[in-house]
Amino acid sequence: MHKSLFVSLFLLFFYSNISAQSAVLWYKQPAKVWTESLPLGNGRLGAMVFGGINQELIQLNESSLWSGGPVKTNVNPAAPSILPLVREALFKEDYKLAEQLTKKLQGVYSESYMPLGDLVIRQQLVDTNATNYYRDLNIATATANTRFTIGGVNYSREIFVSAPDQVIVVKIKSDKLGQLNLHILAKSLLQNQPIVVSNNEYGIKGRAPSVNFPSYVRDKKNPISYTDASGCNGMRFDYRIRAISKDGQIITDTTGIQINHATEVILLVSAATSFNGFDKCPDSEGKDESKLVSSYLNNAAKKSFAQLTATHLNDFNHYFKRVSFSLNNNQQTENSLKPTDERLIGYTKGADDPLLESLYFQFGRYLLISSSRPGGTAANLQGIWNKEFKAPWSSNYTININTEMNYWPAEMTNLSEMHAPLFDLIKSISVTGAVTAKEFYNMKGWVAHHNSDIWGLSNPVGDFGKGDPRWANWSMGANWLSQDLWEHYLFSMDTAFLRKWYPVMKGATEFTLDWLVKDSSGLWVTMPSMSPENDFIFGEKKTGSVSVATTMDMSIIRDLFSNTLAAAKVLGIDKNFQTLVAERYAKLFPLQIGAKGNLQEWYKDWEDVDPHHRHVSQLFALHPGKQISPITTPALAAAAKKTLELRGDEGTGWSLAWKINFWSRLLDGDHAYSLLRNILRYVSTSGTNYSKGGGSYANLFDAHPPFQIDGNFGAVSGITEMLLQSHLNEIHLLPALPSAWKSGDINGLRARGAFEVDIQWKENKLSTARIFSLKGGLCKLRTKNPITVIGIKTTSTKTTDGYYLAQFNTVKNQTILLKGN
Repeated sequence: MHKSLFVSLFLLFFYSNISAQSAVLWYKQPAKVWTESLPLGNGRLGAMVFGGINQELIQLNESSLWSGGPVKTNVNPAAPSILPLVREALFKEDYKLAEQLTKKLQGVYSESYMPLGDLVIRQQLVDTNATNYYRDLNIATATANTRFTIGGVNYSREIFVSAPDQVIVVKIKSDKLGQLNLHILAKSLLQNQPIVVSNNEYGIKGRAPSVNFPSYVRDKKNPISYTDASGCNGMRFDYRIRAISKDGQIITDTTGIQINHATEVILLVSAATSFNGFDKCPDSEGKDESKLVSSYLNNAAKKSFAQLTATHLNDFNHYFKRVSFSLNNNQQTENSLKPTDERLIGYTKGADDPLLESLYFQFGRYLLISSSRPGGTAANLQGIWNKEFKAPWSSNYTININTEMNYWPAEMTNLSEMHAPLFDLIKSISVTGAVTAKEFYNMKGWVAHHNSDIWGLSNPVGDFGKGDPRWANWSMGANWLSQDLWEHYLFSMDTAFLRKWYPVMKGATEFTLDWLVKDSSGLWVTMPSMSPENDFIFGEKKTGSVSVATTMDMSIIRDLFSNTLAAAKVLGIDKNFQTLVAERYAKLFPLQIGAKGNLQEWYKDWEDVDPHHRHVSQLFALHPGKQISPITTPALAAAAKKTLELRGDEGTGWSLAWKINFWSRLLDGDHAYSLLRNILRYVSTSGTNYSKGGGSYANLFDAHPPFQIDGNFGAVSGITEMLLQSHLNEIHLLPALPSAWKSGDINGLRARGAFEVDIQWKENKLSTARIFSLKGGLCKLRTKNPITVIGIKTTSTKTTDGYYLAQFNTVKNQTILLKGN
């Protein structure tokens, strides 16, 4: 058999099998743009692999590389005197004046996440016409591969990012001796200078800007500032490449590493920054980034490629393999055999491809493992992947939904450890937020607003009046972030964790108690209040954004108060505080149903300027909150459904993801599934679209557009909510199963109460399930069809709305099996 035919047949067989495994993104051509390249990461080091032929581009990030320095204090001394004026205007229903005054309650903008640089591998080839080209990302091994044939030589590159060894490993190989001639260089958009460490090691040292100017133009008229912001110089970084080869010649100078006539080359790449905590100048003593990166490379160089690979796989699979997911017996379709970009286009046109849907679910889990690791930074708007000097929205932490959405799947998809970096960020923000609460409002506790960054920024952003209050002055960030602390407790039942973090929840509650005021009816309201990034119409076609007691504010506060009360009761502390919070909770301004049958977004039944706005903030109580449910509050659930119908099914990527969760919570699996299909629409543009056009890029990154990673994570949460819900203190199996998923299984999910759950179904009905109790305690199950719990005393009832309830006691580490009847 001719060699090229054999290779083609092998690739065809390989393609078919990898699609069945639902674990590989693959392509027949190199990436032309960033959203076609493939992401790798270990939570700290990020890499985007383009898979070029004569030139490979790997764009790099280091998760702690940000502009700026610690948060400044006393940035707006006049702020406390402004708040009473805002409230006076709102009491008089002078919304325009309130908006103008609210702008005076602003401080500095957040800092920006920076790109580290590029790793460029120029490969000298006899020809540029490659055959048998193939590149992939295997999310089950967290490895990217590129292969092609030129001049009868088969070339390959294998790349992974090791968390245990803190290096990027690149293996370049030819199947004939001495065919590798490479020039390797490091580049960066930041201020930098090349360094030569040894004959086979080279890199660049540099510095990030000391301040982020939102309107910055990077040209000679506006030179970049690398010094004197917050009294600090910009953050330093050190990025190195070490080349290892058993044959050939390696020559290194300040232009890069030249490798001649080698057969196999291993590149070890690492980087480190001078970031040493949110409250320390990034140029202060205490962290030697050069020493750190040298230690990473020296330790990795002691291992063989096989050892590095084994260590990487053991670490990654410890997390990734906890959950498996298959749909419709992993049945292949014509579409599932196509390369991923063509597959996505076919799916957009209506092709059936359940393997793509399960791949997309696991891809989201892969991204969380790759962008958020214990001890590291929290995943930002782009995870850890950013190529721009001035990234969209600074690639920061947008905490009016986006940061929280990043972590919706952490607990439920058995990646609890990946939640830890967010807790560290919350701690930082709670420290600066206490200062903001005092300096801006003269109040106790801690507060956070719309934006934050690695330095824990908490003030209302806007550069002292340039920000639009509808986003800049929203003040519920601390309250929403506190939900993550309580959720981690519910999934783990870890009282030591709760005891450690309860003071943070209490601090957010203390601020909110001070922030609330009574309206004319004697109910407690927020004032000023915004529904993030949306506007209302009042009077004679006047528009406003600053009002009183928006539904989102009041829903978040109910969630915070109920969670803080429950936490205090679990810990058996703060009796007087519990009484105070409970009394205030009882008098909070209520949820309201509008004239259209929808859940009102505003204090009054106003119309929206944009009735199809991407934010559906008034439904926080449906998701991620728990105050609205078809099971417990059917009238409010009907109003929530009407709200979604009026908002429509279009939106940005993350908005579509949130709507999957909403419809799942409304127990409408088919509508949730239609939105999953929407978010898997192929998008090729990178231009900003605020209203619609959301979907997925060729590399399955979420398209806002542009790229934001929250949509990936939100969609994973939505898929999970279709199959398992536990927010109502019971485990609801297959609560919103779409009719398209006739059979399937998902194993390893987590439910609140510290249960691990496996579910199998056939003909759209539960067939078997396994419940593993990690801590013991009462287990309550809800199903659409009757079940038999095997070998354990069970109390079973049928509800008036047709559900079956079963409950039983468990002990720690007990496995319970059940089957559908």
